[in-house]
Amino acid sequence: MTEIAHEHDRLLIIDFGSQVTQLIARRLRELNVYCEIHPFNLVDDAFLDSFAPKAVILSGGPASVPDEGSPRPPMKVFELGVPVLGICYGQQVMMQMLGGKVLRGQGTAEFGRAYVTPAEARIDLLNGWFLDREQVWMSHGDHVSELAPGFTVYGTSPNAPYAITADLDRRFYAVQFHPEVHHTPNGRTLFENFIRDAGFTGDWTMGAYREEAIRLIREQVGDGKVICALSGGVDSSVAAILIHEAIGEQLTCVFVDHGLMRKNEAEEVVGMFREHYNLPLIHADEADLFLGRLEGVSDPETKRKIIGGLFIDVFEKHAQEIGGADFLAQGTLYPDVIESVSFSGGPSVTIKSHHNVGGLPERMNMQLVEPLRELFKDEVRALGRELGLPDSFIGRHPFPGPGLAIRCPGEITRAKLDILREADAVYIDQIRRHGLYDEIWQAFVAILPVRTVGVMGDGRTYDYACALRAVTSVDGMTADYYPFSHDFLGETATRIINEVPGINRVTYDITSKPPGTIEWE
Repeated sequence: MTEIAHEHDRLLIIDFGSQVTQLIARRLRELNVYCEIHPFNLVDDAFLDSFAPKAVILSGGPASVPDEGSPRPPMKVFELGVPVLGICYGQQVMMQMLGGKVLRGQGTAEFGRAYVTPAEARIDLLNGWFLDREQVWMSHGDHVSELAPGFTVYGTSPNAPYAITADLDRRFYAVQFHPEVHHTPNGRTLFENFIRDAGFTGDWTMGAYREEAIRLIREQVGDGKVICALSGGVDSSVAAILIHEAIGEQLTCVFVDHGLMRKNEAEEVVGMFREHYNLPLIHADEADLFLGRLEGVSDPETKRKIIGGLFIDVFEKHAQEIGGADFLAQGTLYPDVIESVSFSGGPSVTIKSHHNVGGLPERMNMQLVEPLRELFKDEVRALGRELGLPDSFIGRHPFPGPGLAIRCPGEITRAKLDILREADAVYIDQIRRHGLYDEIWQAFVAILPVRTVGVMGDGRTYDYACALRAVTSVDGMTADYYPFSHDFLGETATRIINEVPGINRVTYDITSKPPGTIEWE
């Protein structure tokens, strides 16, 4: 939690390991409420005193409340005098801790779409609900069998007699379904009612964030020098312009061309920045360094760690060239932080490491400046608009720091990278020609570590296969594949095979996140 968080009313989400906990945060941020997700095992009485939440939400999770040692929040959560909302596992753990009972299974499991009907009594939490029965999304095996003292039932479903319960005197609310997912169409209304009851004013806006971030950057940096890792993507571009607005010529941007960029990207990014902004910019051509160290490496985590380490080496070199820099600025986002953290004994695991998360080597003697660390991707774009960045910056698809290295499963070679660049350029050109670029969150080609037999003309080919990837998303935490027409896919595959020597087979990846990730490595 940073100082910016202290400027806002704060809501705490205690995470018990649900795959959709981040969607709770997204719902709340959309309602201009500042919130943070913290795993249950890192939330204790001292943390609650420091965070001082105005309300608390207990997430779902995979554990079973009746099991010995199952996750619990501190009892102090229920002694803060603030509204608490329990969702699924959060409902069950609330009931158990406050004197109710939870049973395992026994024929009342519900998974998928369900319908909740109202009880006779009505409460403000459900304003706007029950014009008819409400569709919700259930995902539970256990169920509450006995309410805790003080709670009343306000909604039921066929397999959840206590689908909606509340203790109005203490402002404790509990639902067995998941209001955060889009399969609960009226879930946003429930969250709106909850935050209204808690007294949130909706003070989380990008205008306010911009002013506070600039003030805090100035306080942190003082008269020190900052180098900014600039990739040309949305995150680093917004971070650079925000920091430049705060400290001007104290900032030097470093664009590291690691030989893993897309076709013509280095020239486009450097030209774009020099055309739009008058700020010091170093174009560091380090392709030989990066590709030399990556030669023969196949493991994706090893690739990421090598790239992250080399980035630090390059920044350190250029920090010395400008007479010493006190700070390194990065475009780290909240999803980067969430995906990179594995809590010992906690509910989550590390999905993959991010090259820009995890601190700096002691030898650099620099501090990190990460003004976007609390933001989701769509919030970064909103901040970019607030800063006046051109649409060409804001609308760019995300591009990972490790670049094409993680779109080249297996060993990386210059020849494979050249093939991949050409295929990717054809694919993106196709998407733009069909007017689909702005509908898609991210699109790219991955070159696969297999060769396949083909026939071109009268000859046999033995070339690489590639996979097209395109997803829709709000913040990158979850994603669905984009539903291209078969005509589009056929046309694109034909162009790639005809125009890109080295590829003779094209596939389309229709995996959602979860269970997959957006990138291939």
